[in-house]
Amino acid sequence: MFFGSLIATYLVYKGRSLSGPLPIDVFSIPTTSVSTFVLLMSSMSMVMAYAALRRNRMKTFRIWLASTAIMGMTFLAFQVFEFYAFVNHEVVVDCTVPLEELTALERTVAADCQPGQHEVEKQVGLTPRTNLFGTTFFTLTGFHGAHVTIGVIWLLSLYFLSFKKGMVTPERDLDFDLAALYWHFVDIVWIIIFTVVYLFGVFPGF
Repeated sequence: MFFGSLIATYLVYKGRSLSGPLPIDVFSIPTTSVSTFVLLMSSMSMVMAYAALRRNRMKTFRIWLASTAIMGMTFLAFQVFEFYAFVNHEVVVDCTVPLEELTALERTVAADCQPGQHEVEKQVGLTPRTNLFGTTFFTLTGFHGAHVTIGVIWLLSLYFLSFKKGMVTPERDLDFDLAALYWHFVDIVWIIIFTVVYLFGVFPGF
């Protein structure tokens, strides 16, 4: 429900930022698509872990459970990389290009062009304080990232508990069932975020 409120808030303020950077300026759909694919595959590995536990194949269970946690950490690494790129976003503008061919952010940077200058470069990073887009974006994705982090810690704790006799078994699997449901939940939420925030942000007619 809280995620729904955050997504709704993002949509309400979408397009109301008075200055850049905007989604089209900073988003890299190919990069985020890879991280999304990794998170989706982690849901599949979670299903495989569940199937292995049902059959009491503990070694296979641990392999799939560890794989899920590793893919979760990989997703988080992508998110950290993305945040770093956004904060340190740089815009390079060819001063010889007509203003009407530039984006709104590029036109802002082009204002620094001097007579005879061919190119101008300026760091125009996106932070939670930059504009409304930055505030709502970092709040939403940061909150989701925190949930993924909690999920990874939960999965790793179950992994180590599985080595203790009787702690994680087909008959005693409530903790794992809850962790699996939680993990699928954060995956589904991310699919919604990826669609609403990233795809709609870069492709308005999507």
